[in-house]
Amino acid sequence: MELSKIIRMSDYPITDMAFHQQCKQTLDAHGALVLPNFLSPAAIASIVEEGREKQSLAYFSKDEHNVYLKAADPAFASDHSRNKFVRSSKGCITDDQISADSPLRSLYDSEPFRVFLAAVLNEEQLYNYADPLSSINLHYASEGQELGWHFDESSFAITLLLQSPEQGGDFEYIENMRDADAGEMNYQGVAEVLAGQRESKKLNADAGTLTLFRGRNAIHRVTPVVGDTTRMLVVLAYNSKPNVELSESARMTFYGRL
Repeated sequence: MELSKIIRMSDYPITDMAFHQQCKQTLDAHGALVLPNFLSPAAIASIVEEGREKQSLAYFSKDEHNVYLKAADPAFASDHSRNKFVRSSKGCITDDQISADSPLRSLYDSEPFRVFLAAVLNEEQLYNYADPLSSINLHYASEGQELGWHFDESSFAITLLLQSPEQGGDFEYIENMRDADAGEMNYQGVAEVLAGQRESKKLNADAGTLTLFRGRNAIHRVTPVVGDTTRMLVVLAYNSKPNVELSESARMTFYGRL
């Protein structure tokens, strides 16, 4: 599918350098860039149809993990914010299950789209994953499923919301909760978040919204989904270096296969 039929180019001129700069400034200032109605209605309908057809292929995982996505540290108590468990549950289909003629494939592989993303993210160039599973992931969250509070290990995330649930499924975050590069984990602040004592921001997004988010130092979660409508979200995963593979242990955890 042609890029002009996937993206609403009249609203989002992704080849315009001035637009690149405008988006970069927003992301740098707020840690998030939200572009509603980025996808055309035809592209949304096509992707959602494929998502519904392939939902039975999804690998569903239910995990307990700490906010830092690390193994427990015995230097801290089990109920310390470094080790305290939160819950995450979701389903996922992987890059190798996305159709060759999907609008997602055309968008992900598009050079103008990659140049736009790289400019906004201040990256020299973006590359797809070397393994066959990790580049395009379509996530499903049904009644009661959620993503617990966590920090990302990667410096940026790129998502497309395709279908909102009836209620819940809200993306909540708090900026600058740690400084990972400096080794400052802010255990006290995280403990307050887990105890519900910190106010979070909410990213409001409807179907077709493109979001760029810096989650390495911003703690974030997706609240439990309520109702019969499944939340569908695509993660477009790129790397700043070529030939990067997701580890085999991570692939088994997230996808149940290699």
